[in-house]
Amino acid sequence: MADSDAAEFFLGRQPILDGSEQLLAYELLFRSGRQNAANVADQVQATATVITNAFSELAVGTALGPYRGFINVDREFLFSDMIELLPSDVVTLEILETVRPDETVVARVRELKRKGFQIALDDVVRLGEEYDVLLTLVDVVKVDLQPLSQAEIRAIVERVKRTDARLLAEKVDSKEQMEFCRALGFDLFQGYYFARPTIIAGKKLDHSQLALMRLTQLLLADADNAELEKVFKEQPGLVVNLLRLTNSVAYGVRTRITSLRHAIALLGRRQLQRWLQILLFANPQGGGVTPLLQLAATRGRLMELLAESLDKRPPGMPDQAFMTGIVSLMPALLGQSMTDILAQLPLSPSIAQALNGGERPGPLGGLLRLAEASESGDTEAITDLLPTLGGLDAGMLNAAVARALAWANEIGREAVNDD
Repeated sequence: MADSDAAEFFLGRQPILDGSEQLLAYELLFRSGRQNAANVADQVQATATVITNAFSELAVGTALGPYRGFINVDREFLFSDMIELLPSDVVTLEILETVRPDETVVARVRELKRKGFQIALDDVVRLGEEYDVLLTLVDVVKVDLQPLSQAEIRAIVERVKRTDARLLAEKVDSKEQMEFCRALGFDLFQGYYFARPTIIAGKKLDHSQLALMRLTQLLLADADNAELEKVFKEQPGLVVNLLRLTNSVAYGVRTRITSLRHAIALLGRRQLQRWLQILLFANPQGGGVTPLLQLAATRGRLMELLAESLDKRPPGMPDQAFMTGIVSLMPALLGQSMTDILAQLPLSPSIAQALNGGERPGPLGGLLRLAEASESGDTEAITDLLPTLGGLDAGMLNAAVARALAWANEIGREAVNDD
């Protein structure tokens, strides 16, 4: 991968249309760079990368909008516990043509169907008797038109029509192919005739491999949420993606997140463990803490310490202050506007209010303005702000800044040692 791509992630996306040529879904595709090609060496890693890019780096709303997503799975991933991290109401699992439809595969498909997943067969070019049972379970059969004659396509259609599965014509290159398939009973279409895959690119956040392993070990040891929260606070990039993931898999939950501990509890331990496993697959080289992420950590910790020193503070304010500090730097981290970021993240109104616009209202907004003034050395602003934040003075601010810097520097040293 070129150096310019090192801090970016890529996701291919190709439309799937219905019989009226209206957009129905997207197939999400592995891409390793801006070139529109897969270059898949490890299918499990490719699938894990697609999932983490779509559901935590981007958030599901950005990747799919209101449409369903089709994701390729090989045999190993089909049986992996990680598959259940995916939101079953918006994902169709495409079983690759390399997967033999034996009894264990049939049993696994039944299990996933009970859990709400839709299942598709990918790149079908023949359907022998061994597919008889599986055909009664799947929702979509994707027929690869390229190597098939019209007679072979008709034979596959006759087999599928005995079931409730829908027919999807794959690799449609011409109007003639589309019309031929539509006349046979196909009602879903995908191919270059309609649209080539497009590539979505974004900035990728590095995660310390040691932190991922430490979190996994804590989960396996049934550690309490406070211990998990402590590790997350040392990894600002993971905090960002935890928020996105919680929003992606919450299936429309209306609860607004007020703290890291709240996000961990809302996501749930099983889902959290699967997500960590996917990150380990998708990012085997790991990475350290960048200067911008270290600044985010410092700001979050400073605001947390200042909130703890306030005379009168509502319950949970230090946790909310830490999260406000982290999210305040997300526009620079992700190259998106704060408005777009807040639309993706289920943050509590008090946090969103402090972040949205230039006024920085409320107690959290005041702490954020104080942190920003401290970073820029704006002594006039600091002097004006301190009296408005009950109980804080210059000595407390200086002590909190020193503690926050020391804490963030320790994170940086641990990241260097981890690498």
